Amino acid sequence: MPYDIIVCLKQVPHPDYLGKITLDRATGTIVRAGIPCVVNPGDRNAVEEALRIRERYAGKITAITMGPPEARKAMEDVLALETDTAVHLCDYAFAGADTLATARALASGIRRLGHFDLILCGDTTIDSGTGQVAVQLAELLDLPCVTNVESIAFEDGQSLIVTRHWERGHVKVRMKLPGVLAVTERINEPRLPTILGIMGVAQKEIATWGAALLGVDTAQVGLCGSPTRFLQIGEFHAKRHGEVLKGPPEAMVTEAVNRLKRMELL
Repeated sequence: MPYDIIVCLKQVPHPDYLGKITLDRATGTIVRAGIPCVVNPGDRNAVEEALRIRERYAGKITAITMGPPEARKAMEDVLALETDTAVHLCDYAFAGADTLATARALASGIRRLGHFDLILCGDTTIDSGTGQVAVQLAELLDLPCVTNVESIAFEDGQSLIVTRHWERGHVKVRMKLPGVLAVTERINEPRLPTILGIMGVAQKEIATWGAALLGVDTAQVGLCGSPTRFLQIGEFHAKRHGEVLKGPPEAMVTEAVNRLKRMELL
């Protein structure tokens, strides 16, 4: 049975450059100039899982993101992996969105896409790390949702058996389709694009949808529709005191343990 899959993506700063991001002290905002952006690593796992499902069962994969014009590069990256179509939600009205306003915009885009069997998301992002968008999206679309997903097995055309990471163990969950899954990096190893895939991007269209086309209430998206906001952003400078213990190994271990106990760290 073929499955129509939607993968939600976010463009984030490249992980190797996170330490180089600075703050604008006048505005209190993050300065990302000169920082290359990539598809969020967890979302790459979601794309890979969608590709594997299509390879096994056939179907269609649509990638969708909300972001500024620069986020188009993220769409090109996943099209190079041979997803079928891509939708870029891009409008000034979407700017400054928190997770709920982002989920509202994505939900509007998904409704416009029409039929789907499964929505895949990364479990969290490396820039904000809230892990909220998938569950908020499911709530807005009135769909079941499972997070921390480590494996997916199709029981039949109507439901899945999902293995979910839970503290120090796992739990298996049966979820009816359609539904939303937030996958972890444990679920697979994302592939690299092929030369043919990269060349094929030029032949694929990236649809760009704005607030007016989606018919959304601009008071419910972007900064206006965000119930949470950053009031202040500051830099934290950790100061650490280092000390080298010298002597026989057994004595040093005993001393280190005793000090940790005195500091109530053991």
